[in-house]
Amino acid sequence: MTGLDAVTDRLLRDLAPQVLAVLVRRWGRFDACEDAVQDALLAAALQWPVEGIAANPKAWLVTVASRRLAAEARERREERAASTPGPIDDVESHDDTLTLLFLCCHPSIPPSSQIALTLRAVGGLTTGQIARAFLVPEATVGQRIGRAKEAITSAGARFELPSAHEWEERLAVVLHVLHLIFNEGYAADAGAGLVDVRLTSEAIRLTRRLHRLLPGEGEVAGLLALMLLTDARRPARTGPGGILVPLAEQDRSRWNRILVSEGVALIADSLRSAPLGPYQVRAAIAAVHDEAPSDEETDWRRILALYETLQRYWPGPMVSLDHAVAVAMVHGPAAGLDLVAALEEESVWRGHHRVETVRAHLLDMAGDLDGARAAYAKAARRTASLPERRYLEHKARQADPRMDR
Repeated sequence: MTGLDAVTDRLLRDLAPQVLAVLVRRWGRFDACEDAVQDALLAAALQWPVEGIAANPKAWLVTVASRRLAAEARERREERAASTPGPIDDVESHDDTLTLLFLCCHPSIPPSSQIALTLRAVGGLTTGQIARAFLVPEATVGQRIGRAKEAITSAGARFELPSAHEWEERLAVVLHVLHLIFNEGYAADAGAGLVDVRLTSEAIRLTRRLHRLLPGEGEVAGLLALMLLTDARRPARTGPGGILVPLAEQDRSRWNRILVSEGVALIADSLRSAPLGPYQVRAAIAAVHDEAPSDEETDWRRILALYETLQRYWPGPMVSLDHAVAVAMVHGPAAGLDLVAALEEESVWRGHHRVETVRAHLLDMAGDLDGARAAYAKAARRTASLPERRYLEHKARQADPRMDR
């Protein structure tokens, strides 16, 4: 891929959700608008590397996509829609992405389909990335997205932010989607790169906007704090050649202390003033890590207590896996390995690299080098992320008792 091709690709990925939001606001036909956006993106991918990137890329894409929609409207004799495509000069001043986010989380759509559609339309994730985030087959995600589009059309959903009484029923899904978008950017499950800053930045930007709209919502503040406290570690998360550097081995002097301070202040205020929720608890855990001067000085007993709160009130597969690590750090690796063994029996983890990675780490802690080496190697074979695979292969070599450790 040439330099201009790469720039074009990044620009189109960034603009796609914004262009879709503009079109849905104007035309109101989600499915047709998404098709029109895909046509416009294809046209740009073919023309811009040859003719140069348009002076106003977003407006160019909106114009090309609008022409397709107008042509379809004329063909179907939708004179009213065809005659009001709307001016293009307000495109740069408008950002309807948050409204698009809430439209994708319309109550007429089943929750799993809401999340899949939003990750596709707003987050720009591929079907494969969404499938890995949900731990389900790609075909399942495709069906969910299809059902969601049909539901939006059937419900006659309007392109506008929900009224006050609708916030609560949509907010949980919106927050879940934003968290998934951030996670996919911060720890990509597949590909050559470890971090996709486009996704993490967009998730943070949208969550900031949501926090400004709902300053009293503790879970919105909690999610924003969690993102900031996690993103603060990004400068130290990769080493030479893009190799993964785990939290315990990171150079904490490279962490972004401005983001740490903002995140700690947000979660401290939220815990004082709002009802407790899972994102606040996760943010509190991140704050304990970020405020520790070193890995050795981390207050693991406090972290374990917070994970036990999550386990009690908001259980889930990832919570259970993280809880096992915290148990091992407080009560020893054998206790953590017992919990991991129970998790391995659950179908959601069968064949997944994350549970095998944790098991390898705990075996390493316990001094079982043969077991750790085999588990690291198995986890490396299972992951689709190249930086993670390289790290796990490196750990497998380190666990070889024949090597000088």
